[in-house]
Amino acid sequence: MDWNYGPEEQVLWPASVLAGVLMCAAVYEVTKKVSSSCFKCYDGLSPMQKLQWNNRGFSTVHALVAAAVSFYLVMISGLFSEDVNGIIIDRKSWLSDSMFGVSIGYFFTDLGMILWHFPSLGGKEFLLHHGLSMYAICLALFSGKAHMYILMVLFTEATTPFVNLRWYLEVAGQKDHNLYLYNGLAMFVGWLIARIILFVYFFTHVYSHYDQVKSIFALGFYGIMTVPPTLAVMNVFWFWKICRGMVRTLSKMKKHTANGKTD
Repeated sequence: MDWNYGPEEQVLWPASVLAGVLMCAAVYEVTKKVSSSCFKCYDGLSPMQKLQWNNRGFSTVHALVAAAVSFYLVMISGLFSEDVNGIIIDRKSWLSDSMFGVSIGYFFTDLGMILWHFPSLGGKEFLLHHGLSMYAICLALFSGKAHMYILMVLFTEATTPFVNLRWYLEVAGQKDHNLYLYNGLAMFVGWLIARIILFVYFFTHVYSHYDQVKSIFALGFYGIMTVPPTLAVMNVFWFWKICRGMVRTLSKMKKHTANGKTD
């Protein structure tokens, strides 16, 4: 594994990590001020609920940025196109380096808050998810390998805004609002596409480019063989819970509608 990188990377990577941490801190404060002014329910929340409310603010911003950058690099930019000469596993850009640095800063900040307030902001599954994510991103960032695969995994963050909105509506007492139902449906579809179908494509791509994958340094190779499958299992488990919750919600609505017609 080549750990030697040029002066540009020596400045870019630490700066992007710091930018990720500062982004989280800034959005946390903005979320706190805006929510206090614009949402009546915010002031009535407990201190821990307020902390989680603000925490989900910067997780939403990171998710939107990560999903947008990942989609652009993988699907639009042509960086990983099969028509371009060169090994896909070795392709990278300053934008992918920057995005990985920002994501490390985000995961580091969020993981620190989770550990400090454990288990109020998340249980062991969140520790596992964040730990594996940081491990995989760091390997890709420092080695310059497998950027496409890490970007594909980062795109799964596109479902985070729906998860966070669901929590916001719950604590705001808006579970009976139509927005709660529509968001639930969007979360179901988004999760199916970004965290189930995308992983099927991910594993198919790895299989069809296995000759390139096995050429990576040992730690990176075993990382690709273990981290994405572990995250995939977690995604399937969470998707099962989402399906159960959606079935319960639709059943309640159907029952409520039936009672309304009867009355």
